[in-house]
Amino acid sequence: MNFRQIEAFRTVMRSGTVSRAAELLGITQPAVSRSISELENVVGFALFERIKGRLVVTPEGQSFYRDVDASFIGLDRIRASAARIRDFGSGNIRIACLAALGSTLLPRAVKLFRDAYPNASLTLNIMSSSAIRNHIADGEYDLGIAADEIDLSGVEHQLFASVPGLCAIPPGHPLSHKKVIEPADLAATDYIGLSPEDRARLRLHAICEEVNVTLKPVTETPNSATVCALALEGVGVGLVNPMAAYGFPDRGLVLRPFVPEVLFKEYLLFRPDTQKTQLIRAFVAKLYEARNSRPTLQQV
Repeated sequence: MNFRQIEAFRTVMRSGTVSRAAELLGITQPAVSRSISELENVVGFALFERIKGRLVVTPEGQSFYRDVDASFIGLDRIRASAARIRDFGSGNIRIACLAALGSTLLPRAVKLFRDAYPNASLTLNIMSSSAIRNHIADGEYDLGIAADEIDLSGVEHQLFASVPGLCAIPPGHPLSHKKVIEPADLAATDYIGLSPEDRARLRLHAICEEVNVTLKPVTETPNSATVCALALEGVGVGLVNPMAAYGFPDRGLVLRPFVPEVLFKEYLLFRPDTQKTQLIRAFVAKLYEARNSRPTLQQV
């Protein structure tokens, strides 16, 4: 059994006639008929019945065709994958991102990337920074975007962003009239905290403790976007990553700088001991473009 015989059989099945199959394959009709006969001898059963000069598929031939066609679908996928690798450096890239950027910066980067590489394929997942780090270390994802509370050993990494946090304030709240927010302001109002392990939260609490301000959150959440949503509902005031806050000022949320600065840091993580493909390098470039193209929210 060889590929030429299988291809002739599949083409006859798909086209309906030997003559049309011969035309599609660019060979003669006798050559197609000969390939079919050779295949029948190899498999040990008739694939077609010859009725009044026409080929009519047998039940055995129909059953055999299902497996043949499935195999060709697999080959088509392999060809498509090879084409993507040739054109883009990889058939697919798998990206894991923390929630803070998953609904703001990441979609913008994907749009920029798709505009430049419309045939590229992406798999996106939102998860905790610690889970991102572990999946990258295990080689299950090609690129991760995580906050700085993770252990960076064992993965290739580079700093992606380091931005001062902003205070998310309900519209009409007394603090909304201040130009900047200070530690004492948070002590005097309901405070929405990030998760206890969040490095930005730890920095904030350390700054407040230096001036004898104790923060006691009324609500905690790991996601800056959730802090923004809670503040918009009037639950309280919270410090957020500005890159997670896009769109909220349009809905009425007030954002103000906090002094002294509390930095939010994100890292790009890459699979260890693996060279970056052309496609991954291109997506990273679009991440930076998306980051740099956003207006500063501190001006809102």
